[in-house]
Amino acid sequence: MVDDIALSVRDLKTYLYTNNRCNKAINGVSFNVLKGKTLCIVGESGCGKSITALSIMQLLPDLSRIEDGGITYFSEKGPMRLDQLPRKGVEIRKIRGAEIAMIFQDPMTALNPVFTVGYQIAESLRQHSVLNDKEIKLKVIDLLHTMGIPMPEVRMNEFPHQFSGGMRQRVMIAIAMSCNPKVLIADEPTTALDVTTQAQIFTLMDKLKQEHKTAIMLITHDMGVVAELADNVAVMYMGNIVEAGTVEDVLRRPKHPYTRALLASIPILGRGRQQNIKAIRGSTPDSYDRPKGCSFAPRCDYATQACDEMPDEIYISATHSVRCSQLEAIS
Repeated sequence: MVDDIALSVRDLKTYLYTNNRCNKAINGVSFNVLKGKTLCIVGESGCGKSITALSIMQLLPDLSRIEDGGITYFSEKGPMRLDQLPRKGVEIRKIRGAEIAMIFQDPMTALNPVFTVGYQIAESLRQHSVLNDKEIKLKVIDLLHTMGIPMPEVRMNEFPHQFSGGMRQRVMIAIAMSCNPKVLIADEPTTALDVTTQAQIFTLMDKLKQEHKTAIMLITHDMGVVAELADNVAVMYMGNIVEAGTVEDVLRRPKHPYTRALLASIPILGRGRQQNIKAIRGSTPDSYDRPKGCSFAPRCDYATQACDEMPDEIYISATHSVRCSQLEAIS
């Protein structure tokens, strides 16, 4: 089993500090990303999905730090503790882009406006490959063509502002895929893309997974994408993973009230306007003033006084775990 793990996160705690206040954005998260498999992390906005990804990449804001836990990347040279590497050090820079790549959510802020898109794709290849300039240019053209960008020989010399939002997102994906990374972290990779292009991008990611045994960590809000692509699923709420398991475990046999509420809030194609879509009552608590114990308790229909303490992780099966003290009442 250890040989199948590409990336392991154990009891990760990442805190953000602003105005003499502490936001425990990630408060004890554990999961494994397996080689040749896709782990989908789902949850409402602000639950900590993106901060988890930035912690792995060591791209956290200055007023933040990893307080506890560990992030281990299993490279060909052996295990490496990413959380112990300096954020701007040589070692982490060798890993970023080459072995662990990330597709960022907002391409307009991720891309540099003063460099052409071709230059920015080539930058990763210059840093991490032994290709010469001619080979790099051909590779850039091929990547842009693969992403469905017309006239790649011309458009590689254009700047990000000359591209639409969807085209910029494709450029970001091309940068991430340029070096065939061992681990690909995709933070809402198809947000600005139409449905047809989404399918093409996910096909490319699946091809990367199949041909290179790439481990993919996909952050998404779309349960349809989860059902289609995921091998394993982790459901996050307020900095904790409240339920995790295979896609069959989580989508077909959900146990945590939050997972059930998420699934109940999704409209089902074909049922028309008469279907009963149940919104999750209440709102997400203030991240600087969290409830004691289970953070979902104020919005949960099953909450009792026992929820005033953070419940332990309970394994329902070898692959399915839930963090809830009311499983008997729910079942």
